[in-house]
Amino acid sequence: MTALADIAPAFADMAHRIVWASVATVDAQGRPRSRVLHPYWSWDGSAFTGVIATSPLSPKRPDTDQTPFVSVNYWAPDHDTCTAECAVEWILDDEGRRQVWDTFLHAPEPVGYDPAIIPQWTSPTAPEFAGLRLTPYRLRVMPGTVMTQGKGELLTWTA
Repeated sequence: MTALADIAPAFADMAHRIVWASVATVDAQGRPRSRVLHPYWSWDGSAFTGVIATSPLSPKRPDTDQTPFVSVNYWAPDHDTCTAECAVEWILDDEGRRQVWDTFLHAPEPVGYDPAIIPQWTSPTAPEFAGLRLTPYRLRVMPGTVMTQGKGELLTWTA
């Protein structure tokens, strides 16, 4: 089993290069629901977390209020893939929402962007803006060369 310290930087590098991820929740009837989102990942040397800028008015809110877990999957045309299975919690307080806003505002491209480009997000404290904190309990990183050439290293970590 891979150590978190070995997989977290590899995961963040791949995820931030790919940028967009399919994120799945489970609705009240137990059915999967997926959408494409734009997480940002941080590794501080001991903790690995992600954050998503989103709306608390979206279907993600009731889904994650009932089942506070998501699956986040990235795929690139060269078949690089990485997956994070995560516990989630909403960031709804003003200070936390400002931090989420600033994370994306100051993140390097291609992951960084100005959240104000979303018309409903007039400010970090707008009722339509919130964050989702992602705390992975399982990570998987697979370079496409593992599949296409039998080369490279498949990394998996479970809390």
